[in-house]
Amino acid sequence: MSVYLSGEIHTDWREQIIEGAEALGIHFNAPVTDHAASDDCGVAILGAEENKFWHDHKGAKLNAIRTRKGIEEADVVVVRFGEKYKQWNAAFDAGYAAALGKSIIVLSQPEHQHALKEVHAAALAVAQTPQQVVEMLTYVAEGTLPK
Repeated sequence: MSVYLSGEIHTDWREQIIEGAEALGIHFNAPVTDHAASDDCGVAILGAEENKFWHDHKGAKLNAIRTRKGIEEADVVVVRFGEKYKQWNAAFDAGYAAALGKSIIVLSQPEHQHALKEVHAAALAVAQTPQQVVEMLTYVAEGTLPK
């Protein structure tokens, strides 16, 4: 099974899921989580831009190659919406995954339920903790319930 881990990059939720699901043999993929590298990849590779719009545009397009490939190859897409920042990219990833008919698990907090109602409606499951995601992946991979 292949799982793409989309969303906020400011906490260790990805590591928690990867470590928790280690015994399942799942292949995990994710966007680049080094914020500076992700922001500056386009200009680092293709050349500097005076205008911040074009700086960001180059980076966004280069990152989209990785993101599209990861989502397209995934069996399951986990989309994390963090507490502190609004992840517009995560919402976009969820929409892209939904358009491709991917199985989506949303990881978010109860206080964001109203803001994410359309994303939650497209998901097959909504979790509040990385541990719940691990338990869902375990059930999907092995058909076993948490102990």
